[in-house]
Amino acid sequence: MKIVPMTEDVSLVRDLDSGTKEQYEAVVSIMEDVKANGDDALIRYTEKFDGVALSSLAVTNEEIKAAYEKLSLHELTVIKEATANIRSFHEQQARKSWFTTKEDGTILGQKITPIDAVGVYVPGGKAAYPSSVLMNAIPALVAGVERIVMVSPVQKDGTLPSGVLVAANEIGIKEIYKVGGAQAVTALAYGTESIAPVDKIVGPGNIFVALAKREVFGKVDIDMIAGPSEIVVLADETANSTYVAADLLSQAEHDERACSIFVTHSQALAEQVAKEVEVQLSELPREAIARASIQTYGAIYVTKDLEESVDVVNRLAPEHLELAVDRPFDVLPKIKHAGAIFLGHYSSEPVGDYFAGPNHVLPTNGTARFSSPLNVDDFVKKSSIISYSKQAMMRDAEKIATFARLEGLEGHARAVLYRLEEKE
Repeated sequence: MKIVPMTEDVSLVRDLDSGTKEQYEAVVSIMEDVKANGDDALIRYTEKFDGVALSSLAVTNEEIKAAYEKLSLHELTVIKEATANIRSFHEQQARKSWFTTKEDGTILGQKITPIDAVGVYVPGGKAAYPSSVLMNAIPALVAGVERIVMVSPVQKDGTLPSGVLVAANEIGIKEIYKVGGAQAVTALAYGTESIAPVDKIVGPGNIFVALAKREVFGKVDIDMIAGPSEIVVLADETANSTYVAADLLSQAEHDERACSIFVTHSQALAEQVAKEVEVQLSELPREAIARASIQTYGAIYVTKDLEESVDVVNRLAPEHLELAVDRPFDVLPKIKHAGAIFLGHYSSEPVGDYFAGPNHVLPTNGTARFSSPLNVDDFVKKSSIISYSKQAMMRDAEKIATFARLEGLEGHARAVLYRLEEKE
C-alpha cells in the first residue's frame, strides 16, 4: 500500500459506472419486454441469464422450510440477534405526526404516512446477502410499510440462498420472488401478473440493476445509486497496525474499485500499516480483488497533525470512517461528513455491516456531504397540515394578497380577498 503526498484536491470521488451504450440499450429492451409480456418475460430472462427454467416465480412455504433445515442453530441465532439489534436501532428513528394550535384557532402540523408498498432487491449470483434483506426491509417495517416485496436472482438449483430466505421469513416478508436483474426492477415498478407494483425500490445490484433503477425513478422512488465501497481509517500512534490493515482490506475485498484510505500523522504507523497490508493480502482468499483495489484506489496520507487528518477526512466524506484514536469522542464533533462513523480500536467496520444495528446502506462517492444512511424516514411521506381559522384569514388576507400580486398572480390574491367580503 503506497504512502502518497498530500494534495489539496484529495477526494474519494470516482466516475460512477454508468454503463456502456450496449448495456443501456439491453436494459431498455428488457424493460419494454417485461412491460409488454409480464411473467412470460420474467421466466424467459431467468432461463436466459440464470440458466433455470422456472414454472413459478414465487417462493413457496416448502422452500422456506427447507432453508431453515440447511442453517445451523448457531447461524439462525445470529440472524435473530442481528434482526433484534437492527430493529431496535431503527425504532429510535420513528417519527410521529404533530400539530400545533394557535390562540386564533389556526392548526398547523405534519402528518406522517408510511409508503404503501416497497420492493427490496437482494443481490444474488455467486454470493448470498441475508444482511441486505435485514438492512433494507427492517426500516420499512418500522416505518409501517404494509407490503414488502423481495426479489432476488435464483441459484442454479432453482432456489434462493437459505440465509436470504430465513432472514426474510424472520422479519415477516410474505412476497418473495425468484427473479433478478433489470427485469426484476421493471416488474416491481410496473407490475406483472404475479407481482403487483410497488412505490419504492431499495437494495443494491449490478450495473443492469442500477441502470434499471435510474430508468424507473419518477415512476417509483429509489433509495440511491451506490458506488463501490469505501473506508477511511483515521488513526493516531495508539492504533494497532494489524487492526488497521485488516479493516482496510475488509473493504478492498468487496470490489476491484473499492477504495481504502489510511490517514495518520504518525509516519512510523503509516509504514507499519503499509507492511501489514502486504502481509495480510497474501493470506486473503479474495487476494486478487483486494490487491487490485489497494493498488488502484488505496492510499496512505501522512499529515502534520490530527487537525489536518480531520480536514482530510471531511474532504473525503467517506462511506465508512473509523476513528482509531486515543480519544475518539473528542474527535467526533469535528467530523462533518461520513456515512457511518466507528469509534475506537474495537469498532471494526464489519460490526456495522452485520450486527450492531445501524444501517449499512450508506452514501458513497463523496455524497455523505449531503445525504444519509438508509433510514426510517426513507419509507414515510410527510404531509403538511393547515387549518386556518376565520380570524386568522381576516388578519392575514391582505398580506397574502400582497405577496400574490408581487408574483403577478391575481387569482391567488382574489382567492383570499373574496373571503374578506364575507358578511359577519
